[in-house]
Amino acid sequence: MNSEHPEIAEYEWIDDCFRVYQTRFKIWHSAKKNGEELVTALTKDVCIRMTRFYLKGLQEGWNQENSRVVNDGVVGGKL
Repeated sequence: MNSEHPEIAEYEWIDDCFRVYQTRFKIWHSAKKNGEELVTALTKDVCIRMTRFYLKGLQEGWNQENSRVVNDGVVGGKL
């Protein structure tokens, strides 16, 4: 018997870990089972490969000495 939620079971899960989907703008996104967005790419193949790379980095621990956040995506000040 499948114990997954019906919402989860309806997707094709890659490596039983994440799914990819295409938006109406023809951009590919990947997301975890909990809904957390991971990677955005122009093609499905690149989205899958880069998501695997990203998740492997998270699992193994990113090298903190050689990595940094370039942009945190927050706009400061009043718009």
